[in-house]
Amino acid sequence: MDWRVRFVDYPEQWRRQRPELLPIIEDTIARGDLMLRQQLHAFEEHLAAFNHSARGVGVSNCTDGLRLLAHALDVGPGDEVVSVAHTFIATVSPFVLRGAKPVFVDIGPDHLMDTAQLADAVTERTKVIIPVHLNGRTVDMHAVAKAAASVGATVIEDAAQALGATFDGRTAGTFGLASTYSFYPAKLLGALGDGGAVLTDDQELANRLLRLRDHGRVQKAEIDGWGYNCRLDNLQAAILDYRLSQLPGWIERRRELARRYDERLRGIDGLQIPVGPDADPQRRDVYQNYPVTTDERDRLVEHLRADGVETLISWPIPMHHQRGLGLENWYLPRTEELCERVLSLPMHVELEDWQIDHVADSVRRFFGE
Repeated sequence: MDWRVRFVDYPEQWRRQRPELLPIIEDTIARGDLMLRQQLHAFEEHLAAFNHSARGVGVSNCTDGLRLLAHALDVGPGDEVVSVAHTFIATVSPFVLRGAKPVFVDIGPDHLMDTAQLADAVTERTKVIIPVHLNGRTVDMHAVAKAAASVGATVIEDAAQALGATFDGRTAGTFGLASTYSFYPAKLLGALGDGGAVLTDDQELANRLLRLRDHGRVQKAEIDGWGYNCRLDNLQAAILDYRLSQLPGWIERRRELARRYDERLRGIDGLQIPVGPDADPQRRDVYQNYPVTTDERDRLVEHLRADGVETLISWPIPMHHQRGLGLENWYLPRTEELCERVLSLPMHVELEDWQIDHVADSVRRFFGE
């Protein structure tokens, strides 16, 4: 379809970045720097500095980052991992695959973990708590830390959608033992393929992860234990390092776009929009997504499609309603309601102001305003 407003505009993204990226790609390949070379080390260092963390570990994707953490923390049968069902399955699957039991808490009005429910969710079996910083907004990490401390659990932050977001002046991903990030192409910081990272202030954990991602190797010929093969590709690291240098400006542009949406969509009866970028002094949101909710979600999707606007529903089926997972015993009413009402409008730095206006005008026409 010939979209007037794409949900993510990869062709325009490449058109704008091509002059800078082509020399980086050519230089990396010409040097033969294809695996675990300086470009990866530089990116890991720069990513950690950007996030005010001590150490970065580049991995093949965010899921593998969680998988390495589950291994490093020796998660297994008898353990419980507490998170939310309004997230992609990858948040908990690495822990479940090691034998842990998933325990879900419902979400609050901002689509994030309702931390008021954590006290009742954690037990002496809780090994890990995973708050998910969804859509570029940070969970109340003070409440998470309090619940974790009450049972001696470890906090791992799923910050796949929140690189650069802050809560009470601290960067998302710096509250727990470690945090994980996704560089899937549609993310705030996206690769030209898959990629991910783990950030931590624990040097011993970082060293363990570095070994685990590369078959357990300490040096080229020395193996310290069983491991995996899930290194971040060196070429992707070089691309990400350039894009990381642009990220502060891209975040500001996303916040400008969110402000424009807020001005144009605020006050529409029957439509709920995210907290505006100037409305919550405790948080600085980075707007990975711009999710709206309405009882007329499916009709609105079709209306916007007819106007050339591409949207995304994340997720139409909550995790605990996926029949193949065997999680039917959970009742999470706010999660279930949200999955029937939520859709995300286009949000990316290639958007022009007129495209935001086109989307907003289409939404207002749908609601008769």
